[in-house]
Amino acid sequence: MDRKQGWHVLYVRYRHESKVYKELTEKKLEAFLPMATSIRKWSDRTKKIQVPLFPSYVFVNIKSNKDFHDVLTVDSGCSYLSFGNEYGKVSEKEIHQIKLLVEGKDISDVQINKELPRIGDKVTIAHGELSGLECEVFRIDNQHRISVRLSSLRQNISAIVPLSYLSNRTESTFAKA
Repeated sequence: MDRKQGWHVLYVRYRHESKVYKELTEKKLEAFLPMATSIRKWSDRTKKIQVPLFPSYVFVNIKSNKDFHDVLTVDSGCSYLSFGNEYGKVSEKEIHQIKLLVEGKDISDVQINKELPRIGDKVTIAHGELSGLECEVFRIDNQHRISVRLSSLRQNISAIVPLSYLSNRTESTFAKA
């Protein structure tokens, strides 16, 4: 298998994510742009808008050397994300997990956070669309936030998930918060 095959992270110009995604799909390349709802407040109104979950990133599924090079011909596409000599690749499982987070009907307030939470028990979501997903609780109040480590991106994703969906809970989790 070619080491360039699989899901790569394309770094794009700021606020050009949707344009790049559209151009990639027009070229018949498989791309994924996870979007999240954000609430913006102005002095006269509040509005919900869709924003990229990962600013300046578009995920591209590379299937051949030609795809790898064609992606770089897209306007506003800068380069592949890399860490040293290694390309920033994302596993199929992680892409699936991101899709579940951004498309789940019981999931709200999806945010990205580059810092790891310091406190929290590891739990598994036992019910709903995210069933089987392992996560870490890092805040417990009226809303229950989880954090999912995506190691290939070296970032966290957090979302509010109903407490009833979590298994392997202990009373110590509530005492820590």
